[in-house]
Amino acid sequence: MVKNTRIRDSTSDKIFLVFIYFVLILFLFIILYPLLHIVSASISDSDAVTAGRVSIFPVEPTLIAYKTIFQSPDLIMGYANSIFYTVVGTIVQVSMTVLIAYPLSRKGIYGRGLIMGILVFTMFFNGGLIPTYLVVKELGLLDTRWAMIIPQALVVFQVIIARTFFQSTLPDELYEAAQLDGCNEFKIFLNIVLPLSKPIIAVLVLMYTVMNWNAYFEALIYLSSDKLFPLQLVLRNILIMNNPPGQIITDPVKLAAMKEVAELMKYALIVVASIPVLVLYPFIQKHLIKGVMIGSIKS
Repeated sequence: MVKNTRIRDSTSDKIFLVFIYFVLILFLFIILYPLLHIVSASISDSDAVTAGRVSIFPVEPTLIAYKTIFQSPDLIMGYANSIFYTVVGTIVQVSMTVLIAYPLSRKGIYGRGLIMGILVFTMFFNGGLIPTYLVVKELGLLDTRWAMIIPQALVVFQVIIARTFFQSTLPDELYEAAQLDGCNEFKIFLNIVLPLSKPIIAVLVLMYTVMNWNAYFEALIYLSSDKLFPLQLVLRNILIMNNPPGQIITDPVKLAAMKEVAELMKYALIVVASIPVLVLYPFIQKHLIKGVMIGSIKS
């Protein structure tokens, strides 16, 4: 009976391993401390937050900031708008990316090098902000929900990653075998390519979701109606412009109280705005590393 033997680490290896653990724990603390501070500040008393007495543990816990958030029509509307922009935008963007990356990965497509060159050219040279704004205006997209979706419907960098995945993962013999079985191009794409492309689709979903959820500059330029503002634009108004949501208050006492709540809401809104991405990431993490590595190694 063969016994399992374990090679003993040398003293230098043990020292190096301890050093690695120390560095990892240090980086973990550096990453977690701001997150814990924000969460603690969002549920702490406003006086404690203003005085700087909150670190990683809450002081005199209270949920008044979260109650104010979910009682505010503007913030609820912003949250709903961001969900709409993220879900619809991600579906459109992933569909467009896959539909253009897959044909560009096939060797039999005539002119695919020229098309890919034109796409890459747009990464380095573009019309700029003013021409883009004029195009959106002429298309009648200003102050509409589609202004947040159509101009960002395709990102060339994601196309390159998806194209590289199709080229390096799906061999030509697979297409030939499918054609011998009587499959046309549509069936090959629908029944073979898409089921085998879950890693890259997961990567694209995460990238586009984060991009759409955090987008506010496009809303700042193209949208003028408060009812269309995404959560990030509402968050910007509170964090940067110090403009608490709600009606105009003239009473100094109520105004001071509202300012204190607004201070807590700055932290609470960061927590609320981060939840969707944090919830989505664990479900696609297993595909993320594989898809990103494939796209980063080969071009």
